[in-house]
Amino acid sequence: MSDGTSGSTSEGTSGGIGREGDGGTGGLVCQLVLAALCGGYAAGAAVGWGSEKAALIMGDFGLSAAALIASVSCFVYARTRGSRFRPAWLLFAFSSAMAAAGNTVWGWYEVVLDREVPNPSIADLFFLLFAPPAIVGLLVLAKRPVTRAGWICLALDSWLIGGSLLTLSWSLALAHTAHFDGESVTRAALSLAYPLLDIVLVSMVLALHFRRSQANRSAVHTAIAALALTVLCDALFTSPLLREHYQSGQLLDAGWFAGSLLLAYAPWGSRVPESPAPPRGPRHHSSRPIAGSLAALTPYLAAAVCTLGILYNVIEDRRVDRVVVLTGCTVVLALVVRQGIMLLDNIALTHELAQKENHFRSLVQGSSDVIMIAAPNGVLRYVSPAASGVYGRDADELIGSELASLIHPDDLGGVVHEVRRFLAASPTEEPTTRIECRFKSGTGEWLNVESTVNRHQGGLIFNSRDVTERVRLQAQLQHNAEHDPLTDLPNRALFTRRVRQALSGRRAGDAGTAVLFIDLDGFKGVNDRLGHQAGDELLIQAARRLQDSVRAGDTAARLGGDEFAALILGDGGRDHSARESRVHEIADRLRLTLSQPYRVEGQDVRVAASIGVAFAEPGISAGDLLRNADLAMYRAKAGGKNRVELYAPQMQADVVRRTEQATRLRTALKDGEFTLLHQPVVDLTTGRIAAVAAQARWRSTQGILFTPAEFLRVAEDTERASELGHRLLQDAVEQAAERAALGHQVPVSVRFPARKLVDKSLPHGIIEALLTKYELPSGALIIELADSDPRISFDELEQRLTTLRRLGVRIALDGFGSGYAAINALRRLPVDILKLDRGLVEGVVESARLHKITSGLLRIACDLGMQSVADGVDAPEQVLALRAMGCTHGQGMAFSGPLDEYRLRRALARGEYALPSRAALPVLTGGALPAMRAHHALRPHNETRVPPT
Repeated sequence: MSDGTSGSTSEGTSGGIGREGDGGTGGLVCQLVLAALCGGYAAGAAVGWGSEKAALIMGDFGLSAAALIASVSCFVYARTRGSRFRPAWLLFAFSSAMAAAGNTVWGWYEVVLDREVPNPSIADLFFLLFAPPAIVGLLVLAKRPVTRAGWICLALDSWLIGGSLLTLSWSLALAHTAHFDGESVTRAALSLAYPLLDIVLVSMVLALHFRRSQANRSAVHTAIAALALTVLCDALFTSPLLREHYQSGQLLDAGWFAGSLLLAYAPWGSRVPESPAPPRGPRHHSSRPIAGSLAALTPYLAAAVCTLGILYNVIEDRRVDRVVVLTGCTVVLALVVRQGIMLLDNIALTHELAQKENHFRSLVQGSSDVIMIAAPNGVLRYVSPAASGVYGRDADELIGSELASLIHPDDLGGVVHEVRRFLAASPTEEPTTRIECRFKSGTGEWLNVESTVNRHQGGLIFNSRDVTERVRLQAQLQHNAEHDPLTDLPNRALFTRRVRQALSGRRAGDAGTAVLFIDLDGFKGVNDRLGHQAGDELLIQAARRLQDSVRAGDTAARLGGDEFAALILGDGGRDHSARESRVHEIADRLRLTLSQPYRVEGQDVRVAASIGVAFAEPGISAGDLLRNADLAMYRAKAGGKNRVELYAPQMQADVVRRTEQATRLRTALKDGEFTLLHQPVVDLTTGRIAAVAAQARWRSTQGILFTPAEFLRVAEDTERASELGHRLLQDAVEQAAERAALGHQVPVSVRFPARKLVDKSLPHGIIEALLTKYELPSGALIIELADSDPRISFDELEQRLTTLRRLGVRIALDGFGSGYAAINALRRLPVDILKLDRGLVEGVVESARLHKITSGLLRIACDLGMQSVADGVDAPEQVLALRAMGCTHGQGMAFSGPLDEYRLRRALARGEYALPSRAALPVLTGGALPAMRAHHALRPHNETRVPPT
């Protein structure tokens, strides 16, 4: 029976070091079942199981069943849980199987055969086969030494413990067993084998206990409990006093039974994984110093036990047994050898520690970062020598000072808050933190310092570095990202953010807040005339004037190019008219300031300023407010420039309408909704048709006929303008060629913007290519210059017109008398035809002033040898007056409106229109022209009735 006990011991140990990962909600239930089984077995053994036969069965086959359960448990665990401890569990399963077999044989003799167990018997063989695999299993599960000296110390520690226990046991009991008279050698050996195996197991457990893996703590404790219980039962069974009266089924068997069940439970009942991940942070356990002390004192305690065993025999005046003397000598020798190894190991460790200390001291002292250790009260205990180079202060000077006195007062509150939060956090979840603050240097300057903070014995370790240059660089980069590089004013992004801030917070709802959009009129001319460097200098001066003109709390910004903006914050007043007057006054002052002459490269340069103003409204967004101010600025430019315009909701409606019309215009170009009409140009002397003026019309899918005044302005503002002009020119030339093929040799006049002739986007040689393609004869195409934009280069325009004239294209100056650049164009450009503006013709009969102006212009054309064409001749009286002034040709409703191709060919077939036959009365002298109806003065003709252009 004692052999079965040993098996239980090893099983418990193996279970204790096994995997611990399967604990769960059923752990408590398993523990309760285990306690109930052990308690029930102990209660049955205490009352003798009710009969001698039942006691023998439970004492033999009950222990066998418990050992078999332990064997199966360890075997199943080893097969289902793959790990590096699998061989140990298989060894423990084999050991428990041997114990179960031994108890079964024992029960066969006592219960089945009803006779005493022979001594020795086959049961002893099974019991003896239990110990070796159990010992090897312990070695497999132990925390293995990493050096040769560690293995030697492990062996010495095992012998110190085993020799001491052997000495003590031999002195007390085993000597009597070894000299038992009348016993055979085999029986004496068996009597010594069981306690000696127990001593070996106890020695291995005690030697390996302090080397156990921390990952298997729960299983190890369970195994140690099973081992302690089993060894205790073995010791009681071995003692002669109890052995003489022992019978199976007694209370002593309950200890072996409990040991086997504890072994079966050990691998499954733990709650920590067998190979856990390393802990995230340091853990402090109060039991560690005690465990370390016991591990160090174990060999010495064992030697003390051995010595006490020898002294006991001396004091009792007993003869000291040779086994005790031999064992004691080997224990002392092992202790001396172990002490020598420990001494050499301590010397090596001391040397290694000194080297590491020197290494880390060199790292700390040579580091460019400052390392500081602060006590819990904030007093600096240590400061590395790098402080003199970083802070400009000696380390000794800083030691003993309070850390709070060195931090900028504005940053101190944030630092204290972060430190308190860091100390309250879990070290495993937040081992470090980072703090950035300003630190006072030796010169009194505040340095930007970044510190990594770690915990240290209740205080803190600061690893600090100077990041002043980095902070300055970041501030500079932030400034560059938010400011215009040329003028250093806030850019669009920063201005938009400040507008957004002004519309939120405590200023939300302040209707006095306004945004001013400013555009410099004529700046492009300065760039073209003086160069971009001069333009940049002008922008710098304009930005300086704008910055000086706004109030302290307002914001001036450059949005890009020659566009500026200003944010005017409201004063909280509720008087609508007063706020508009105040902001309008500010805007007008800015306009006057920006319109003053600029001194650029030694000469005075003038530009004007168009300003749009938009006021904040409840609920308006920053984007909408900026858009409103932009619309108002463009309205100011369209209204004549150099003025201030306040935003009105109608402006947005106009933009929407123009956008929709532009979209429809693009669709019309794609779907071919444009048509070409022609209005005859009549010789005022003969009435013959001298030319036809091509005019575009847009007939939409809804049946609406748009005149050029309604869609050309939109076309000029879109990317389709060039496409539209190209298509209309091609259609006019193509139809003129078709008419010429039918015998109607009439020139066609096409209105063409002057800027399009010099526009780089227009394909080069397009007019020349059309003339060649359709083979128009010389003089069959007339180009009417339709604008007088002063920004157009007259040199380029003159060169272009000269080239066209060489190809037989005649040039007409359209709208003469309306533009301020007309005289300059007449002086420099190669013009063949002068076309009077409609505004002069409309009042030539009623206004004596217009009569004189028109008469003078016609004389100029006559003196220069040019033909003259009056546009908008709608009444017979105008025909008579213009002919009297010397005008050669006329175009208007007095003859015909714009005609489609069919009606135009019918008119060309007739060839002429009737002219008024009666002389005009002297209108300017108080007379009156007789009323003449068109159908009396002119021959009837059919025409397409559309509004005049």
